[in-house]
Amino acid sequence: MISLDDIDLSRGRFWTRPIEEREAAFALLRREQPIAFFEEPEIPWAKRGPGYYALTRHADITEASRRPGVFSSAEGVVVFDRPAASLEFFDSMINMDNPRHTRLRRIVSRRFTPRMIQNLDETIRRAAARVVDAIIDRESCDFVTEVAAKLPLTVICNMMGIAEDDHQFVADRTSVILGAGDPEYMPDRTDPGAILTAAAELSGLFRELARQRVGNPTGDLTSALVHADLDGERLTGQELGSFFGLLLQAGTETTRNAISHGLTLLTDHPDQKRLWASDYERYAATAADEIVRVASPIIYMRRTLTQDYELDAHRFSKGDKVLLYYWSANRDEHIFGAPHRFDITRQPNPHLGFGGPGPHYCLGSHLARSEITAMFRELLHRVPDIHAVGEPVRLRSGFINGIKHLRCVFRPRGTPQRSL
Repeated sequence: MISLDDIDLSRGRFWTRPIEEREAAFALLRREQPIAFFEEPEIPWAKRGPGYYALTRHADITEASRRPGVFSSAEGVVVFDRPAASLEFFDSMINMDNPRHTRLRRIVSRRFTPRMIQNLDETIRRAAARVVDAIIDRESCDFVTEVAAKLPLTVICNMMGIAEDDHQFVADRTSVILGAGDPEYMPDRTDPGAILTAAAELSGLFRELARQRVGNPTGDLTSALVHADLDGERLTGQELGSFFGLLLQAGTETTRNAISHGLTLLTDHPDQKRLWASDYERYAATAADEIVRVASPIIYMRRTLTQDYELDAHRFSKGDKVLLYYWSANRDEHIFGAPHRFDITRQPNPHLGFGGPGPHYCLGSHLARSEITAMFRELLHRVPDIHAVGEPVRLRSGFINGIKHLRCVFRPRGTPQRSL
């Protein structure tokens, strides 16, 4: 049993609890205190703010998402205020309101339409095949580092025109940035230097890449962004750098975690794995969305009130911080029948795994779906008995629902496959 007094979303200890206990805590919040106030976490290198309200119901988060003029993104999307030294890399579109947000999104969205992603499908399929090629002669591997992380990293880096020799460099720096607070990536929680250094190194990589593309465009995404012109406007150097950072983080880590959670879910629900394998294409679209719903790779996003406002009988004041807990909304009993059941046939599935409705809905959602679909197509066709063993090593974070390591086993190529 858990009580409201036991719940403190600001304590790191809460995010090390078993998933079932966290689910019970959020279910209690949705039922008894759907807009709950918490003191801010103590972060040695960030100024502690006045506290925040946690929105846990799907309906409330949806309404807040549809009112960006009231629930602003401009003050940042994590609970603490961003250090000034980090703004060059982290001041991206997700930290903007209109009209600045609309201007940037119009420029970059041309490269992320469903039709453009459809044109990439064959490239993504080939990349997924190469990931499986690298492990298929073995009997086990770390599924996160050798499978789930490889595909989105390869796709995004290739889209940007980043040389293959730099892919691991990008992966390591991105893990440090999004793994802040986890001792594997940030051994000294009192020193943000590792994060700022990783951001600076990625910025340097992109500045050099952009410099090359100014005089020698190659048709990749970096070339398109450097030369993008919308009604006479071009992206500034800072805008290019921050979008690069956003694309690497949102386009690699979140999809990597969705794929990692996908294997754990299929392992824990062998009936769903058998069903998907029985007619892969029939269930591919709904299965990918169900993986994203249950995984909810981004646990929350912050908004800041621009004015006094009433939501669900709660009166907010101008300046209040609110955290939109997508992870909780995706388990809301009022929206999803049997929300804790993993069901690859679930329809409709109005999950908020790509953010709520409104201007900040994930620009790369179609790309993420395509990558998840391509990866599991290869796995279920070529190593159908693949399954996770042991407990996943989870990222210690209240922002990213991450899995750092996950051992998997399978029959290598040339040996009879076990039945699903």
